[in-house]
Amino acid sequence: MEPATIIQYIAATFPKSTHVQAGVDWFFFSGDDQKMPFATIVATDAHDQASDLSREGAYRLNVGVSRETYAAMFGYPPKTLGDGKPGSGAAMGHDFAAIDRIMPHPVYAAMAWVCVVNPSESTFESVQPMLAEAYELAAARDAKRS
Repeated sequence: MEPATIIQYIAATFPKSTHVQAGVDWFFFSGDDQKMPFATIVATDAHDQASDLSREGAYRLNVGVSRETYAAMFGYPPKTLGDGKPGSGAAMGHDFAAIDRIMPHPVYAAMAWVCVVNPSESTFESVQPMLAEAYELAAARDAKRS
């Protein structure tokens, strides 16, 4: 599955969302208040090296879900942010470079973020309810701020 397909899905499914492209990375917001994205697509190791995104064609979809959703999938989130270095996921029991596997985010798991490197179409279908939840959480957060 190509990142463009995910970008099109998010734009079509969440028409009030906005997005910002920074180089090859994409940041998706619930509206015009662009303080905290609800999802991102990163395709470089600029933010962390745990997923080995320097591989040809590699990218990672990241989604900020509720703590309850995160806990149902992986147990309670860690108390501290990860360091994003290769092998750092061993403590959490995940190979963050693995393709097509939903797992905790290598850095932002403590904030209940999940990720998947190069999701297949079927895996992306599993992520779609998480994107909806992340969008709703971000919209509620933005509404409280305004």
